Amino acid sequence: MKVSFDIECTPQEARAFFGLPDLTPVHDLYLDKLKATITDGVTPADFEKMTRAWMPGIADGFEQWQKLFIAAIPKPPQ
Repeated sequence: MKVSFDIECTPQEARAFFGLPDLTPVHDLYLDKLKATITDGVTPADFEKMTRAWMPGIADGFEQWQKLFIAAIPKPPQ
């Protein structure tokens, strides 16, 4: 025997039914920050924060990656 139920509800109603938290304020803050980043662009300080977060195992994260990128640039023949 197979029994199925079709329940029509919004995602917000489903989250409330299952007791999940309402993350709408967090989502709105994230969207505001994302919009500001898109309109203002990424500042060097933001880029440094991102690289330090992505590479926590490196002591001087940003400086070492900068040296690696500079070293990877091919030098013109003399």
